[in-house]
Amino acid sequence: MDYISVIIQAIIQGLTEFLPVSSSGHLSVVQHLTGYTGETALILSIVLHLGTLAAVFAAFWKTIWGMIKEFFLSIGDIFTGKFSWREMSSERRMMIMVIIATLILVPVYLVKDFFTSRQGDGDIVFEGLAFLFTALLLFLSDKCKGTRTGGQMKISDAVTVGLFQCVALFPGVSRSGSTTAAGLFCGLEKNTAVTFAFILGIPAILGGSVLELGDAVKSDMELDYIALALGFVISAVVGFLAIKLVKWLLEKDRFRIFGAYTLIIGLACVAGGIWEHAAGGSLANLFGN
Repeated sequence: MDYISVIIQAIIQGLTEFLPVSSSGHLSVVQHLTGYTGETALILSIVLHLGTLAAVFAAFWKTIWGMIKEFFLSIGDIFTGKFSWREMSSERRMMIMVIIATLILVPVYLVKDFFTSRQGDGDIVFEGLAFLFTALLLFLSDKCKGTRTGGQMKISDAVTVGLFQCVALFPGVSRSGSTTAAGLFCGLEKNTAVTFAFILGIPAILGGSVLELGDAVKSDMELDYIALALGFVISAVVGFLAIKLVKWLLEKDRFRIFGAYTLIIGLACVAGGIWEHAAGGSLANLFGN
Protein backbone atom coordinates (compact mmCIF):
# COMPACT_ATOMS: atom_id res chain seq x y z
CA MET A 1 0.00 0.00 0.00
CA ASP A 2 1.12 3.52 -0.79
CA TYR A 3 1.32 5.25 2.61
CA ILE A 4 0.58 8.70 1.16
CA SER A 5 -2.56 7.36 -0.51
CA VAL A 6 -3.60 5.65 2.74
CA ILE A 7 -3.18 8.90 4.70
CA ILE A 8 -5.14 10.90 2.13
CA GLN A 9 -7.98 8.38 2.06
CA ALA A 10 -8.02 8.16 5.88
CA ILE A 11 -8.41 11.94 6.15
CA ILE A 12 -11.14 11.92 3.51
CA GLN A 13 -12.94 9.05 5.28
CA GLY A 14 -12.68 10.72 8.69
CA LEU A 15 -14.09 13.97 7.35
CA THR A 16 -16.75 12.68 4.99
CA GLU A 17 -18.17 9.90 7.19
CA PHE A 18 -19.64 12.55 9.49
CA LEU A 19 -19.68 15.69 7.40
CA PRO A 20 -22.89 15.17 5.40
CA VAL A 21 -21.13 14.78 2.06
CA SER A 22 -20.89 10.95 1.65
CA SER A 23 -17.71 9.08 2.57
CA SER A 24 -18.39 6.21 0.15
CA GLY A 25 -18.95 8.67 -2.68
CA HIS A 26 -15.71 10.52 -2.00
CA LEU A 27 -13.69 7.31 -1.63
CA SER A 28 -15.21 6.00 -4.85
CA VAL A 29 -14.24 9.16 -6.74
CA VAL A 30 -10.73 9.28 -5.25
CA GLN A 31 -10.14 5.62 -6.05
CA HIS A 32 -11.49 6.21 -9.55
CA LEU A 33 -9.11 9.14 -10.13
CA THR A 34 -6.07 7.39 -8.67
CA GLY A 35 -6.77 3.95 -10.10
CA TYR A 36 -6.75 2.56 -6.54
CA THR A 37 -9.21 -0.32 -6.92
CA GLY A 38 -9.67 -4.03 -6.25
CA GLU A 39 -9.39 -6.00 -2.98
CA THR A 40 -6.77 -3.66 -1.55
CA ALA A 41 -9.14 -0.69 -1.88
CA LEU A 42 -11.98 -2.73 -0.34
CA ILE A 43 -9.97 -3.77 2.73
CA LEU A 44 -8.67 -0.24 3.26
CA SER A 45 -12.21 1.16 3.02
CA ILE A 46 -13.38 -1.33 5.67
CA VAL A 47 -10.58 -0.45 8.09
CA LEU A 48 -11.18 3.28 7.60
CA HIS A 49 -14.87 2.80 8.37
CA LEU A 50 -13.94 0.98 11.58
CA GLY A 51 -11.74 3.94 12.48
CA THR A 52 -14.63 6.35 12.16
CA LEU A 53 -16.76 3.93 14.18
CA ALA A 54 -14.28 4.36 17.03
CA ALA A 55 -14.78 8.12 16.69
CA VAL A 56 -18.54 7.72 17.27
CA PHE A 57 -17.92 5.79 20.50
CA ALA A 58 -15.49 8.45 21.68
CA ALA A 59 -17.81 11.38 20.87
CA PHE A 60 -21.05 9.88 22.20
CA TRP A 61 -19.78 7.46 24.83
CA LYS A 62 -22.00 8.80 27.62
CA THR A 63 -25.18 8.42 25.55
CA ILE A 64 -24.10 5.07 24.10
CA TRP A 65 -23.26 3.65 27.54
CA GLY A 66 -26.62 4.84 28.85
CA MET A 67 -28.38 3.09 25.96
CA ILE A 68 -26.44 -0.13 26.58
CA LYS A 69 -27.49 -0.13 30.24
CA GLU A 70 -31.10 0.62 29.30
CA PHE A 71 -31.05 -2.30 26.87
CA PHE A 72 -30.35 -4.81 29.62
CA LEU A 73 -32.60 -3.04 32.12
CA SER A 74 -35.48 -3.09 29.64
CA ILE A 75 -35.06 -6.85 29.17
CA GLY A 76 -35.36 -7.28 32.93
CA ASP A 77 -38.43 -5.04 33.03
CA ILE A 78 -40.09 -7.07 30.28
CA PHE A 79 -39.68 -10.33 32.20
CA THR A 80 -40.84 -8.77 35.47
CA GLY A 81 -43.78 -6.96 33.90
CA LYS A 82 -42.44 -3.51 34.73
CA PHE A 83 -41.85 -2.37 31.15
CA SER A 84 -43.91 0.68 30.20
CA TRP A 85 -43.91 2.30 26.77
CA ARG A 86 -45.25 5.59 28.14
CA GLU A 87 -42.88 5.83 31.09
CA MET A 88 -39.34 5.34 29.82
CA SER A 89 -36.19 7.42 29.88
CA SER A 90 -34.93 9.33 26.86
CA GLU A 91 -32.01 6.91 26.47
CA ARG A 92 -34.29 3.84 26.57
CA ARG A 93 -36.63 5.31 23.97
CA MET A 94 -33.73 6.25 21.70
CA MET A 95 -32.26 2.75 22.12
CA ILE A 96 -35.54 1.21 20.98
CA MET A 97 -35.73 3.61 18.03
CA VAL A 98 -32.19 2.64 16.96
CA ILE A 99 -33.23 -1.03 16.98
CA ILE A 100 -36.33 -0.30 14.88
CA ALA A 101 -34.43 1.82 12.35
CA THR A 102 -31.70 -0.83 12.10
CA LEU A 103 -34.19 -3.64 11.52
CA ILE A 104 -35.44 -1.78 8.46
CA LEU A 105 -31.93 -1.93 7.01
CA VAL A 106 -31.51 -5.71 7.54
CA PRO A 107 -33.58 -6.97 4.58
CA VAL A 108 -32.12 -4.29 2.31
CA TYR A 109 -28.62 -5.36 3.32
CA LEU A 110 -29.29 -8.77 1.78
CA VAL A 111 -29.19 -7.08 -1.62
CA LYS A 112 -26.54 -4.51 -0.72
CA ASP A 113 -24.45 -5.49 -3.75
CA PHE A 114 -27.07 -3.71 -5.86
CA PHE A 115 -26.11 -0.50 -4.07
CA THR A 116 -22.36 -0.96 -3.52
CA SER A 117 -21.71 -2.21 -7.07
CA ARG A 118 -21.98 1.40 -8.16
CA GLN A 119 -18.69 2.03 -6.34
CA GLY A 120 -15.67 1.14 -8.42
CA ASP A 121 -17.75 0.43 -11.55
CA GLY A 122 -15.57 2.74 -13.65
CA ASP A 123 -18.29 5.38 -14.01
CA ILE A 124 -18.71 8.41 -11.73
CA VAL A 125 -21.89 9.82 -13.30
CA PHE A 126 -24.03 7.90 -10.80
CA GLU A 127 -21.97 9.20 -7.88
CA GLY A 128 -22.50 12.71 -9.24
CA LEU A 129 -26.28 12.29 -9.33
CA ALA A 130 -26.20 10.84 -5.79
CA PHE A 131 -24.21 13.88 -4.59
CA LEU A 132 -26.87 16.12 -6.11
CA PHE A 133 -29.56 14.17 -4.23
CA THR A 134 -27.61 14.69 -1.00
CA ALA A 135 -27.38 18.41 -1.74
CA LEU A 136 -31.16 18.60 -2.17
CA LEU A 137 -31.73 16.88 1.20
CA LEU A 138 -29.32 19.24 2.96
CA PHE A 139 -30.85 22.40 1.46
CA LEU A 140 -34.36 21.27 2.43
CA SER A 141 -33.41 20.16 5.96
CA ASP A 142 -31.65 23.46 6.64
CA LYS A 143 -35.08 25.08 6.79
CA CYS A 144 -36.40 22.66 9.44
CA LYS A 145 -36.83 23.93 13.01
CA GLY A 146 -37.76 20.87 15.07
CA THR A 147 -38.29 20.88 18.82
CA ARG A 148 -38.81 17.24 19.85
CA THR A 149 -36.08 15.51 21.89
CA GLY A 150 -35.01 11.87 22.16
CA GLY A 151 -37.59 11.22 24.85
CA GLN A 152 -40.33 12.32 22.45
CA MET A 153 -39.34 10.19 19.47
CA LYS A 154 -42.03 8.09 17.81
CA ILE A 155 -41.90 4.83 15.87
CA SER A 156 -42.67 6.78 12.68
CA ASP A 157 -39.49 8.80 13.27
CA ALA A 158 -37.37 5.63 13.48
CA VAL A 159 -39.01 4.18 10.35
CA THR A 160 -38.43 7.38 8.37
CA VAL A 161 -34.79 7.68 9.40
CA GLY A 162 -34.28 3.95 8.77
CA LEU A 163 -35.61 4.25 5.22
CA PHE A 164 -33.31 7.17 4.49
CA GLN A 165 -30.39 5.10 5.80
CA CYS A 166 -31.24 2.41 3.24
CA VAL A 167 -31.00 4.93 0.41
CA ALA A 168 -27.61 6.00 1.79
CA LEU A 169 -26.15 2.63 0.75
CA PHE A 170 -25.64 4.21 -2.66
CA PRO A 171 -22.16 5.81 -2.95
CA GLY A 172 -22.64 9.56 -3.09
CA VAL A 173 -25.67 9.64 -0.79
CA SER A 174 -24.44 10.72 2.64
CA ARG A 175 -25.52 8.37 5.43
CA SER A 176 -25.04 10.95 8.17
CA GLY A 177 -26.52 13.69 5.99
CA SER A 178 -29.60 11.75 4.90
CA THR A 179 -30.38 10.35 8.35
CA THR A 180 -29.83 13.71 10.05
CA ALA A 181 -32.03 15.36 7.43
CA ALA A 182 -34.69 12.69 7.97
CA GLY A 183 -34.68 13.39 11.70
CA LEU A 184 -35.04 17.11 11.05
CA PHE A 185 -37.89 16.44 8.58
CA CYS A 186 -39.63 14.51 11.39
CA GLY A 187 -39.45 17.50 13.71
CA LEU A 188 -36.56 16.45 15.94
CA GLU A 189 -34.44 19.20 17.40
CA LYS A 190 -30.97 19.52 15.91
CA ASN A 191 -28.85 17.90 18.62
CA THR A 192 -31.22 14.92 18.87
CA ALA A 193 -31.30 14.49 15.08
CA VAL A 194 -27.51 14.43 14.72
CA THR A 195 -26.95 12.25 17.80
CA PHE A 196 -29.50 9.68 16.65
CA ALA A 197 -28.08 9.70 13.11
CA PHE A 198 -24.51 9.06 14.24
CA ILE A 199 -25.38 6.40 16.82
CA LEU A 200 -27.63 4.68 14.27
CA GLY A 201 -24.57 4.23 12.09
CA ILE A 202 -22.86 1.98 14.67
CA PRO A 203 -24.70 -1.31 13.91
CA ALA A 204 -24.73 -0.59 10.16
CA ILE A 205 -21.01 0.18 9.93
CA LEU A 206 -19.96 -2.52 12.38
CA GLY A 207 -22.09 -5.28 10.86
CA GLY A 208 -21.13 -4.51 7.29
CA SER A 209 -17.43 -4.10 8.08
CA VAL A 210 -17.15 -7.33 10.07
CA LEU A 211 -18.81 -9.38 7.32
CA GLU A 212 -16.71 -7.91 4.54
CA LEU A 213 -13.50 -7.96 6.56
CA GLY A 214 -14.01 -11.65 7.34
CA ASP A 215 -14.21 -12.48 3.64
CA ALA A 216 -11.19 -10.29 2.86
CA VAL A 217 -8.97 -11.87 5.51
CA LYS A 218 -9.68 -15.33 4.05
CA SER A 219 -8.22 -14.25 0.73
CA ASP A 220 -4.60 -14.89 -0.21
CA MET A 221 -3.77 -11.20 -0.44
CA GLU A 222 -0.91 -9.98 1.76
CA LEU A 223 -1.95 -7.17 4.08
CA ASP A 224 0.18 -4.20 5.11
CA TYR A 225 -0.88 -4.04 8.76
CA ILE A 226 1.19 -0.92 9.48
CA ALA A 227 -0.55 0.99 6.69
CA LEU A 228 -3.96 -0.28 7.83
CA ALA A 229 -3.25 0.70 11.45
CA LEU A 230 -2.13 4.14 10.31
CA GLY A 231 -5.32 4.58 8.31
CA PHE A 232 -7.45 3.43 11.27
CA VAL A 233 -5.90 5.93 13.70
CA ILE A 234 -6.03 8.87 11.31
CA SER A 235 -9.64 8.23 10.28
CA ALA A 236 -10.63 7.93 13.97
CA VAL A 237 -8.97 11.20 15.02
CA VAL A 238 -10.20 13.16 12.01
CA GLY A 239 -13.67 11.61 12.40
CA PHE A 240 -13.90 12.74 16.04
CA LEU A 241 -13.05 16.32 15.04
CA ALA A 242 -15.55 16.14 12.17
CA ILE A 243 -18.35 15.17 14.57
CA LYS A 244 -17.63 18.23 16.69
CA LEU A 245 -17.64 20.40 13.57
CA VAL A 246 -20.98 19.05 12.34
CA LYS A 247 -22.67 19.66 15.69
CA TRP A 248 -21.33 23.22 15.80
CA LEU A 249 -22.35 24.07 12.22
CA LEU A 250 -25.82 22.58 12.73
CA GLU A 251 -26.36 24.65 15.87
CA LYS A 252 -25.27 27.76 13.93
CA ASP A 253 -27.71 27.05 11.07
CA ARG A 254 -24.91 26.56 8.55
CA PHE A 255 -25.88 23.14 7.24
CA ARG A 256 -26.41 24.67 3.80
CA ILE A 257 -22.62 24.90 3.45
CA PHE A 258 -22.54 21.15 2.92
CA GLY A 259 -25.43 21.42 0.47
CA ALA A 260 -23.44 23.86 -1.65
CA TYR A 261 -20.35 21.63 -1.47
CA THR A 262 -22.15 18.45 -2.53
CA LEU A 263 -23.90 20.41 -5.30
CA ILE A 264 -20.52 21.47 -6.71
CA ILE A 265 -19.01 17.99 -6.34
CA GLY A 266 -22.09 16.42 -7.92
CA LEU A 267 -21.98 18.69 -10.95
CA ALA A 268 -18.23 18.10 -11.32
CA CYS A 269 -18.65 14.31 -11.19
CA VAL A 270 -21.47 14.32 -13.72
CA ALA A 271 -19.46 16.56 -16.05
CA GLY A 272 -16.33 14.42 -15.60
CA GLY A 273 -18.24 11.21 -16.21
CA ILE A 274 -19.86 12.58 -19.36
CA TRP A 275 -16.44 13.69 -20.61
CA GLU A 276 -15.07 10.17 -20.05
CA HIS A 277 -17.93 8.65 -22.04
CA ALA A 278 -17.53 11.15 -24.85
CA ALA A 279 -13.72 11.01 -25.02
CA GLY A 280 -13.48 7.28 -24.42
CA GLY A 281 -10.76 7.88 -21.82
CA SER A 282 -10.39 8.06 -18.07
CA LEU A 283 -9.74 10.97 -15.74
CA ALA A 284 -7.27 8.72 -13.93
CA ASN A 285 -4.91 9.22 -16.88
CA LEU A 286 -4.77 12.92 -16.03
CA PHE A 287 -3.37 11.98 -12.62
CA GLY A 288 -0.60 9.82 -14.06
CA ASN A 289 -2.34 6.45 -13.55
